[in-house]
Amino acid sequence: MTATQSDLAGLSRYIFTAPSWYASLGFALAIAAMAGIAAFDSGGTSPTWRSLLILGRDAWQGIFFIGLPTVIASVGTTGVDRFVGGKLTPNRSSLLALLCEVILVAIVIGAGIVSLLTPLGQTFIYDALVIALASIFAFRLLVVMAVSQSSLLIAAVPASLQTVVSALFLFVYSGTVRFLELGGPLVDAYLMPYLSRASEAPAELWVIDAQHFQLLGIMCVLYAGAVYVFIRVIDRPWQRSLGVSVLDFIRGFIGHVAEGSRELEDFFEKLGEEAIVPVSVLAFRRRDGTQKARFVLPMIHPGPMGEIGGGNFPTRVAEHTDGLVFPPHATAGHDFNLVTEREVDSILDAIDAAQTKLTYSGTATRSVRTRSGEASMLGQAFGNDALLVASYAPGFADDVEYGVGLSAAAEARTVGLDDVLLVDAHNSNNGLQGEDLGHVTPGSQRAFDMLTAAKQAGGRLCEAPTGPIRLGVAWERTDWDALDGIGPLGIRAAVVEVGDQQTAYVLVDGNNMVPGLRDRVVDAVTARGIDVAEVMTTDTHIVNTVEADNQVGAAIDHGAFVATIERLVDAAVDDLEPVEAGLATERATVTVFGNDRTETLASHANAVVSMGGALAAVIILVAMAVSVLVFFVTG
Repeated sequence: MTATQSDLAGLSRYIFTAPSWYASLGFALAIAAMAGIAAFDSGGTSPTWRSLLILGRDAWQGIFFIGLPTVIASVGTTGVDRFVGGKLTPNRSSLLALLCEVILVAIVIGAGIVSLLTPLGQTFIYDALVIALASIFAFRLLVVMAVSQSSLLIAAVPASLQTVVSALFLFVYSGTVRFLELGGPLVDAYLMPYLSRASEAPAELWVIDAQHFQLLGIMCVLYAGAVYVFIRVIDRPWQRSLGVSVLDFIRGFIGHVAEGSRELEDFFEKLGEEAIVPVSVLAFRRRDGTQKARFVLPMIHPGPMGEIGGGNFPTRVAEHTDGLVFPPHATAGHDFNLVTEREVDSILDAIDAAQTKLTYSGTATRSVRTRSGEASMLGQAFGNDALLVASYAPGFADDVEYGVGLSAAAEARTVGLDDVLLVDAHNSNNGLQGEDLGHVTPGSQRAFDMLTAAKQAGGRLCEAPTGPIRLGVAWERTDWDALDGIGPLGIRAAVVEVGDQQTAYVLVDGNNMVPGLRDRVVDAVTARGIDVAEVMTTDTHIVNTVEADNQVGAAIDHGAFVATIERLVDAAVDDLEPVEAGLATERATVTVFGNDRTETLASHANAVVSMGGALAAVIILVAMAVSVLVFFVTG
């Protein structure tokens, strides 16, 4: 990936799992209780048991005046939002209500500290409370508009729930109705007991009057306007360049990272464009006709992250076909991410079609390794076709672009091969550091190195003697998981024996490898009697829901990793038996991110992260300044 794309991948640091709604509510009530003890400090020099009762009363008042509006907003927002056509789930509503409660408490506590250190007094705290209630309305409005894709006016209905409930509680228990002229014996007899319950509330609330509620209405309108301006400003570049809204991206990203939803795929589908990709299958079958193993290589990129798009493609293809499946990384970058997981079905159909075209041969060549510049190429021919594995180790490299891979395979065919399955070993990188992340692009020296190495390998294979094939395979799920940089396919090993030469192909279900680890594995395997070895990764992106560069070897013990591979290679040697091999390629039409779309998306997303914060700060400061002006004018 490019440096810009690495910044986009770095958004994975914001990934979290939304807690269940009841966990959010429990935490909200705990915060409310502590805030009540701090805000309604009844104090006194009472005996210990009486002090505990007073603390309990203060905690209950905090739960009632702060926690209960949070609970009502948590439970009610989903229903109200769904009623007006939104998509908020209970978990998201509860988490949103909790965050707003934290914002409210933080602003009020900050105002309380300021009032103690300055002569502003108690009134300042309630002025800050008005700003806090308007602020959580603005925050909720932004989130509801992003998640539910609602207009400003429609989103304001569920967004206002927490603020309205809190304001209603304050209105009733502060006795504000006493400042209003309602009149009439029926009102005094039946409504007044419900509209004015100041006698049952802490005395601190009696400072609130009707003016505070007038100011709250003005502030909410003002802040809603600020939210609208903010959205319009950051959305304009997205609409002009990509034809989509930034709210679509935010909604999809929040849905994916918080609850694992597929909403992000809907966004990517709007960006995508149609592409034709080769899908190659190298199959090995026993003499009785049963499948023993398959190398499956569609020229797509298994991204962008998690199980979105083709991120979990290696597992899907492994579950689809017979025999032990090896799905290494193809020569394709992020422009060839599948936009939805549904596109994987088209790839699976092409795999099935390719398998019907297989013509098996019982002979193969010994493997050869060529090198040109930084690129090395391990090649082995099966009949008139060949398996080529490219690596830049011990140098650092990331994805090889689609055009470079097609050209390299064509170079190998010009010297006599019929078909080529070209693998990007993807086995040595130094993470997301620096401007040059090792992306192999057309016109670069590395691209020409690969083309030359591929042609040299093809020439040597066409002239090499052949012999009967024996194949052994082994695999282990391992105890490592995505947090450790290892996907569900674990580690797989295949040993191909032709004559007196044994070649080991090791595939790790991960996204690239830390520098030096590939060389350590190759040295360890060849020291055990294997003549030639190469290590590949699938580039699965399910490990990137943890962090952007969760490479193999970054979080696991290297000694244990190497020992596992040694054990698997030994098991594959023990599994050696005569086989036939056949290679065929089919083409699939799929929707991918498209040329330059990934770079444009990455640039826009990075701009939102870097500039959006500054823009939000400016808008907040302007809104606050206007708020202060309104307070002075109405004061």
